[in-house]
Amino acid sequence: VQLQASGGGLVQAGASLRLSCTASTRTFSTYPSGWFRQAPGKERELVAALSGSGGYIYYTDSVKGRFTISRDNAKNTLYLQMNSLKPEDTAVYYCASRSAAYRATYSRTEGWYDLWGEGTQVTVSS
Repeated sequence: VQLQASGGGLVQAGASLRLSCTASTRTFSTYPSGWFRQAPGKERELVAALSGSGGYIYYTDSVKGRFTISRDNAKNTLYLQMNSLKPEDTAVYYCASRSAAYRATYSRTEGWYDLWGEGTQVTVSS
């Protein structure tokens, strides 16, 4: 299974971006999935996650009210809508998923996820 991430870019503070992560399998719609980010000199952190059922959603405190994670099952695609971007959101963003974990919610630990997309750079200028 491959995950293809896209949608990063260079924007000004206050702008919006939508990241996409498309999977090569239709069963992706049932996998717990999330978006991590890693800023220079910092550890990778979970930004948002969505359970396999879609019933559990997690956001790190710094993005609550600004970012929205969602999934389009028909397109096998996970999204991260990012609004009101701030310079501190600058990072490489990665999508991640845990295959065949249909009943799981999510994890904040990157080692729990076994599928990763390549990173997409998001740069927010002030």
